[in-house]
Amino acid sequence: MATMLAVGSSLHARWIERGIPADGQFITVEGVRIHYRDAGCGRPIVMIHGLGGQMRNFDYGLLDRLIGKHRLILIDRPGSGYSQSAGTSDIETQARVIAGVIAKLGLHRPLVVGHSLGGAVALALALAHPDHVGRLALICPLTLSQSDRPSAFRALEISSPLIRSLVAQTVATPASLLGRARQAELIFSPDPVPDDFGVRGGGNLISRPRAFAAASADYAMIPSSIGRLEMRYSELKTPTAVLFGRDDAILDPAVHGDRFIGTVPSATLELIDGGHMILVTRPDAVADWISRQASKLATGLAS
Repeated sequence: MATMLAVGSSLHARWIERGIPADGQFITVEGVRIHYRDAGCGRPIVMIHGLGGQMRNFDYGLLDRLIGKHRLILIDRPGSGYSQSAGTSDIETQARVIAGVIAKLGLHRPLVVGHSLGGAVALALALAHPDHVGRLALICPLTLSQSDRPSAFRALEISSPLIRSLVAQTVATPASLLGRARQAELIFSPDPVPDDFGVRGGGNLISRPRAFAAASADYAMIPSSIGRLEMRYSELKTPTAVLFGRDDAILDPAVHGDRFIGTVPSATLELIDGGHMILVTRPDAVADWISRQASKLATGLAS
């Protein structure tokens, strides 16, 4: 039975990848092959996606709205999308790899946009590699430790690497296919899930065994990584703007927005209607906000 599940999962992964191919370029940093997309021209904006996502999350609604005035670098985080794993999933390692991408592409202090877990990676990037970041624009970011973990990601709660690998290779794919619609509803709530998000937004890629394993590893490292990160927020000098959907059902804006900016003098918070996936469901408002952050970076405004 386990062999049949493994074979079926592998075949499904190939089918998914034929429908959602790697549509960017590759660059190797510290021996890690990273998938990214470089489009447009102008002052660069680096975009880091969240847990279980990939760079099409930004491509879905924001790329066309921003590409006319900005150079956009969309990155698959290490282990996600079509990027190789860095060997460990801690936030600091992911930030170091992305710093390497920024350096190799010759980007000078870009605006760094991070969504959800990508927001935590962006914060780690600014703290450990401040010369690589000009400004942070964080969309519904994970910023602080929390005791209640979102039910949408309950299936990822596997602490043992061995069990995680076994689950990923056998039951994760069929379970994902059965529960995918409900999980998407929880993540997007209270906004509706676009019918084409699975392909156009890259959502279907999480049903691949290696994608599930990477997301589970990311999820397991969050408590320790965030604990280390929040102890350093007093050192953060990079101007930081935070945007949240008022009704975010995944990360509480009162915690990860209000409480966070209370600890970081350089941070500001803006709320708009919507949930956790406002980058998809409110693209006009989010693109306008990102453009404003890019303008502030260009003119040297702190807030």
